[in-house]
Amino acid sequence: MISIRDLALTYRTAEGQHPAVRGVSLEIEPGAFYTLLGPSGCGKTTILRCVAGLEHPDAGEIAIGGETVFSAARGIWIPPHQRNIGMVFQSYAIWPHMTVYENVAFPLRHKRPRLPRAEIRERVAKALLLVHLDGLEERPAPYLSGGQQQRLALARALVGEPRVLLLDEPLSNLDAKLREEMRLEIRQVVDRLGVTTLFVTHEQIEALTMSDVMAVMRDGVIVQEGAPAEIYARPNGAFVADFIGRTNFLHGRVLAVAGGLASIETAIGPLSARVDDAIGVGDEVTVAVRPENVAIAEEGFPGTVETVVYVGNLLECLVTVGSERIRLQLHPSAALARGAAVRLHFPTEHLLAMRR
Repeated sequence: MISIRDLALTYRTAEGQHPAVRGVSLEIEPGAFYTLLGPSGCGKTTILRCVAGLEHPDAGEIAIGGETVFSAARGIWIPPHQRNIGMVFQSYAIWPHMTVYENVAFPLRHKRPRLPRAEIRERVAKALLLVHLDGLEERPAPYLSGGQQQRLALARALVGEPRVLLLDEPLSNLDAKLREEMRLEIRQVVDRLGVTTLFVTHEQIEALTMSDVMAVMRDGVIVQEGAPAEIYARPNGAFVADFIGRTNFLHGRVLAVAGGLASIETAIGPLSARVDDAIGVGDEVTVAVRPENVAIAEEGFPGTVETVVYVGNLLECLVTVGSERIRLQLHPSAALARGAAVRLHFPTEHLLAMRR
């Protein structure tokens, strides 16, 4: 549904040139929920705005539903209002002088050819019902709560029955509990409509819980693309492992490799970890292990508990093992105190060695 080939864009300012997107290519299947994830300045929002037609790339091609909407080589440029997209901005961009009904009806009233009033009313009613704002048609937009304003922006984006839905960090202005609720609501709406969605966020939990496919970006390029569970379990480098959730890193040298597993000498002692075919004996590697996969056991590496922090559904702990500090997460009922002597177990199936 969305095809991007070799997309590039450089911002030019008085201070010089700043490459924002560097030859990005991706494919989004019809009906898929695709997320661009990365830190501020990595180029994810720039890609979204290029798809929307709000930025003019320097190179590459963009196609929506099989129609080329931009091609630098062929000189094609379809303006935003002709791309049949729906977009929810980070600020929502709701018109404060309009009612709920007027906000949602606005894009239909300016659609060409003009739609009959009866059809506009019907479409607006369906869109408001979809996002649970039915009955609030005459309420002034500023009198809505934050979550209601977010749903209003979503209804306005969907009322025109777009080919694709573009979401530019739409949850960033909501409090934590409301963000959690809206993640579920947005995904349910998208699933019911079957609309192809491109979502931009810097929040890992949003990408992991909402996406069919996610792409992690850094410095204008995609560094890893795949299903959320795949990227979380098998990051292709230290940046992805660290950005997608908390991770412990241990540096070491490969002593032996057999059957997809490596014996690695680290600062805390020998470990056995999963490796790919590109890693061999003698290579310097980084071993990654998630805090939830480190266990306290009768046998293991001896350490001392440095901190224990209660965060409700779990305990965040920091344990010193030799010269290393290891984070782990335990059930809140665990009896663990600062200064306690413990032994840590690192299950082989949860250790991943990556080239340094």
